[in-house]
Amino acid sequence: MKNVLKLIFLYGFGLFFILAGANHFLSPDFYLPLIPPYFPFPNQINWISGVVEVALGIGLWIKSFRKYASWGIVLLLLAFIPSHVYFIQVGSCIAGGLCVPVALGWIRLLLIHPILIFWAFWSGKQTG
Repeated sequence: MKNVLKLIFLYGFGLFFILAGANHFLSPDFYLPLIPPYFPFPNQINWISGVVEVALGIGLWIKSFRKYASWGIVLLLLAFIPSHVYFIQVGSCIAGGLCVPVALGWIRLLLIHPILIFWAFWSGKQTG
């Protein structure tokens, strides 16, 4: 049973990144306002993020790539920190887009993001 749960968490995490990456192409208007204005080429950043998320999610499903994919996810999540900080700076509300209480912006940055980073480290250690 324990191994089945590990596989569910591993493959579920991969699926999460595949779906999140695909969403960059399906709903770019959701992501573009979250890219800080001091970053050039927001459309390309969004597109590259989507491609990388899909590739790393698939990489988690392939045993021989899993360790590299998990490290890639860690680096990707670290690269997303400026976007989370920017979201908090603008009051956790994007006009015509995502709008949540500021406390949720902080929870996303200080709690959810570290959990995802830990999950990525954990995923890279799975041998199943």
